[in-house]
Amino acid sequence: MQFARIKSQPLVWILLVAVLLAVVLSFLSPFFMTVGNMTNLSKQVSIVAILAAGQAVVIISGGIDLSVGSVLALSAVVIGALIQVDVDPLVATLAGLAVGTLAGLVNGVVITRGKIPPFIATLGMLGIARGLALVITKGVSYQVLVPFFLYIGNAKFLGLPIPLYFVVVTYLVVTVMLHTSVFGRHVYAIGGDERVARLEGIPVDRQKIKIYMLSGFLAALAAVVMTGRLAATPPSVAQGIELQAIAAVIIGGVSFVGGRGIVLTALIGALIMAMITNGLNILGISSFYQQVLIGMVIIVAVWLDNLKSQK
Repeated sequence: MQFARIKSQPLVWILLVAVLLAVVLSFLSPFFMTVGNMTNLSKQVSIVAILAAGQAVVIISGGIDLSVGSVLALSAVVIGALIQVDVDPLVATLAGLAVGTLAGLVNGVVITRGKIPPFIATLGMLGIARGLALVITKGVSYQVLVPFFLYIGNAKFLGLPIPLYFVVVTYLVVTVMLHTSVFGRHVYAIGGDERVARLEGIPVDRQKIKIYMLSGFLAALAAVVMTGRLAATPPSVAQGIELQAIAAVIIGGVSFVGGRGIVLTALIGALIMAMITNGLNILGISSFYQQVLIGMVIIVAVWLDNLKSQK
């Protein structure tokens, strides 16, 4: 009975998995639980965690966004390009956020007005955004040695890295939005059954556009954090990171078929992904295996979700 209660609470069991993984890695390496490694881990998880928050909302609505890595790169490149011509860092940041949001808007319009499946529409944006990033930079990475971004990427406040505060605020806002607003109720309704949602008078197309705009905005926010961490904006940055974000969401128990899930569990999923990657690096295992592991995790997680849906 107690096990059934725990099983029905995704946040509880995903936390148990994270704790168990941390314990195992601590036994395998004495370096895992050190202060330095925990600080590094919190920085590593920040990018994927922010992307996973937006991806979770998209997946709950029954869609998917494959473009977040490329939108991140394009937003970062715009920031870097503006910094090169001495634009104020805050203005450059706002421009980067605007570009990410615009990319999300385009995704939403193509999906709703063009009736293009989200997989195809966002796959197209993946190529467009990455291509634009390369066109703008001509393949060259811009250095960003501005104190504003260096502070975001490297400073601490009350003993915690600044990127961690970006993650906390992101999940706080998105969680409140999904569970206390009309928009949030519509997201779950659309993911549960879009046809029924339309019959109930929910403005499905308008809400879908908002959902993809949110995903694009959060990809741009992740670009701000990554620019601070790298002190540069290489156009090739974040390649394949969309798979990590999707894996984090699925590991977190968000249903791939839509309509079910808690955004907060995506944060734990991102933490688990970061711990696995960090643990492999500490143990000296080739990073090539990480891509294999991510692919296996996505397949197994979706398979388990299908089994649960059939029951």
